[in-house]
Amino acid sequence: MTTLVLATLNPGKVREFAELLSAAGLPAHVIGLWEAGISAPEETGTTFRDNAILKARHAAAATGQLALADDSGLEVDGLGGAPGVYSARYAGPGADDEANRRQLVAALEAAPEAARTARFHCAIAIAQPDGAVEVVEGMCEGIIVTESRGTHGFGYDPLFLLPDRGQTMAELTSAEKNAISHRARATARALPILRRRLAATPAAALE
Repeated sequence: MTTLVLATLNPGKVREFAELLSAAGLPAHVIGLWEAGISAPEETGTTFRDNAILKARHAAAATGQLALADDSGLEVDGLGGAPGVYSARYAGPGADDEANRRQLVAALEAAPEAARTARFHCAIAIAQPDGAVEVVEGMCEGIIVTESRGTHGFGYDPLFLLPDRGQTMAELTSAEKNAISHRARATARALPILRRRLAATPAAALE
C-alpha cells in the first residue's frame, strides 16, 4: 500500500482524511508529519491555496512520497473574512481550539445574525517529490452561534451551525460530517487526482 503523507501535525485531520479516503476505496496509508519524522513549515501564504501548496511541496520533498496538504479555516462575513488563514492561531500563537472559539465569540458578541454568516473553506494541494502540484477547493456555508454545541469534530465545529440541519458541525457524526464538510467537498474534487497519482506511485513505505 502506498504511503500518503498528510502535511499536518493535527491528528484530527489525519483521522478525518483517512476516513474520507478509505470510504472512497483509495489504497493509501495516511500518515501525519510526526510519523514521517519531519516538522511543519512556516505558513507564510496569504491564501488557503498558497499555504496548501507550500505544505504539500515541503512534505513531498522531505519524504520522497506523494503528499497531500489542506489549508482550511473559517471565514466570517461580519469580520471581513477573518479569522481566515489565521484560524488555527486566531487567539494568538499556540492558542488551542477552545481559546480560538472564545476569541471568535467575543469578536461577534454584539453582531446581528446577518453578520454571523460564515463558511468553512478548504484548499487541498497534492504534490509529488519533484514539486509538481495540483490544487482543488471546497466550501461549506453556515452561521456562527454564540455558545458551543456538540462534542464531535474539532476547531470551530461546535460554533458552526448548519441552518438546513439545525445542528452544529460538532453535533454531526463523523459519517454525516464527512458527507457535507468543506474538506469532504474538496476531497471529492481531489479523488480523481489522487487515483491517478497513486496508480503511478510505487507502493513503498517510508524508511
